[in-house]
Amino acid sequence: MSVQQISVFLESQPGHLRRVLDAFEDAHVSVRGYSASDTGDYGIVRFIVDDPLRALDVLVDMGAAATTTDVLCARLNDEPGELARVMGVMADCGINVTYSYSLISTYIALSVKDLARAEQLLAGEPVELIGQDDLARSLGPDGLPAACGEGR
Repeated sequence: MSVQQISVFLESQPGHLRRVLDAFEDAHVSVRGYSASDTGDYGIVRFIVDDPLRALDVLVDMGAAATTTDVLCARLNDEPGELARVMGVMADCGINVTYSYSLISTYIALSVKDLARAEQLLAGEPVELIGQDDLARSLGPDGLPAACGEGR
């Protein structure tokens, strides 16, 4: 069992990723996961979406260089060592994991040059900024931090 990943090459400039995401939204394509890597002037963005064929059509219509690849997708339990266990299975069998990333649930990590300014800008938006302490809490079945004293 696998899912299709779409990789797109974008110029590393403000707004390029947004144009792709806006085009996906216009085409009713839901992004379920993504990874963006900067390689200098250009970057590669990998997407897991609900409709890979429609997403690829959107990218082709935009003139973007995009490819598809089958990847494995696994749901891990929220407990210490789970990621290590899965990676250990791969390593023990001689399978090299060339890259991996999380799919979107509720949290995303953004690397920016001006962290303070980005934090200030997002503070005025309907976005909850998460701190390290929030990530240290156990997650409930809905993927959100469980409140204290709720039977956990």
